[in-house]
Amino acid sequence: MTKTITCIALAWLCSFTLVPAFAQQPAENTSDVYKQEMESLNAAIQKHLYDEASGNYLLVVDPDKRERKDGYLREYTYIWSLCALFQAANEIEKVDPESKMVDQLIESMKPYWDPAPPIAGYSDYLMDLKPGERYYDDNQWIGITALDAYERTGKKSYLELGKSMYDFMMGGYDDVLGGGIYWKDTSKDTKNTCSNGPGVLVALQMYLATKDQKYLDSALKIYDWTNEKLQTPSKLYYDNINTKDGGINKAIFSYNTGTMLQANVYLYEITGEKKYLDEANAIAESSLDHFYGRGRFRDDYWFNAVLLRAYQHLLKHNPDMKYIRGFQRCLDNSLRYAKNEQGLVQRRGEVRNLVDQGGLLEILARFAWLEKHYDLTTKQ
Repeated sequence: MTKTITCIALAWLCSFTLVPAFAQQPAENTSDVYKQEMESLNAAIQKHLYDEASGNYLLVVDPDKRERKDGYLREYTYIWSLCALFQAANEIEKVDPESKMVDQLIESMKPYWDPAPPIAGYSDYLMDLKPGERYYDDNQWIGITALDAYERTGKKSYLELGKSMYDFMMGGYDDVLGGGIYWKDTSKDTKNTCSNGPGVLVALQMYLATKDQKYLDSALKIYDWTNEKLQTPSKLYYDNINTKDGGINKAIFSYNTGTMLQANVYLYEITGEKKYLDEANAIAESSLDHFYGRGRFRDDYWFNAVLLRAYQHLLKHNPDMKYIRGFQRCLDNSLRYAKNEQGLVQRRGEVRNLVDQGGLLEILARFAWLEKHYDLTTKQ
C-alpha cells in the first residue's frame, strides 16, 4: 500500500547507520546464517513492537513518533504491517514448521475486519479505534499469503480467506479506462499497479486451487489491462493512472515489478505458453540493474520482499542465480550496516517502522530457505 511511508522510499539510498556491534561480515560457507538472522529479527520484533497488554502490534518503537490522525493517536499499526508479518510468518513456517505463526497473525488481523457492505474486507486500522479506509491491495496481500498457506498445508480456512479477498477486490473492478481495480474503496481517483498486480496473483492462485475458469479469466483481463496502461518501455511498472485525466504517476517501485513478474511465472505454469516465461525473464533482467545494481536496496524492505518472491518463483524455470545474488548483495549490506543494538533495522539512527521490519523478516525467511536448497556462498 503506497501510503505516506512510500514517499520516503527513494530517499534511503546510502542511508545505513554503522553500528559496530553488528558491523561484521555475515559468515561465509555457513548453512544457517540467514536462519539465525531471521530468528534474531523475529525475536526483536516481538520484544519491541508487540504490545502484550492490548494484543496489538505497534507501528513504531518510539512513542513520540506515533501518528496522530483526525485528532486520534494511532498508537497501533496499520493492517499493511500485518500483511508483511503474515507473509513472513508463512515463509518462517517453511523453515520452522513448529512456529505456528500463520494462525497467530490471522488472529492479530481479526480486529481490522470490517463487515460493511457491499463486500466485507479488512480496514486499514483497528475497527474499535476509529477505523480508516479499506484498501484493495491490503486485502490482496492477505489473500496472496492465505492462498500460499493453503497450497502449502491444504487447510480449508486459508482457501476460504483467499476467496473472501478475491470477492472484495473484484468489488473494485470496473470498466473505467477499460478495466482495472481501484486503489481503495473510498476513492475512484486512481487505479494502481499495487492493486492490480497482486489482483492478478490472487485470481491465479484461486484458479490453481479450484480450477474454476472464472478466476483465470479475471486474472487475464487484469493482467492485460495492467500491461497496457502501466508497463514502462523497459519492462518495469509505473505506480498508477489517474482515472480523471489518464495521467500516469511514473514512480517505479520494486513491488509492482515483483507482482507482475510472478504473474508471468504463474501464467507460464498454467498455460505452458513460452511467451509468459520470456516476459518473466525480460522483466527480471530489467529489474536487476534498476533495483540492485548499486549493491544497496533502492526501495524499502517490504517492497523488495515482493520482488524477491518473484525471483524465487522464477528459479523453478530459470536456474540462473544472478537475480538472487544481486539481491543478496543488498541484503548483506543491510545486515552489516543497518541493524541497531535492539536487533531491529534503522535508517539514519531512526528505527524503521513495522512494515519494514516485517518485510526484512520475510526476506530473511526466504533466504533461510534458499540457503538450504541453493549455494549462496558463490558471489558474483
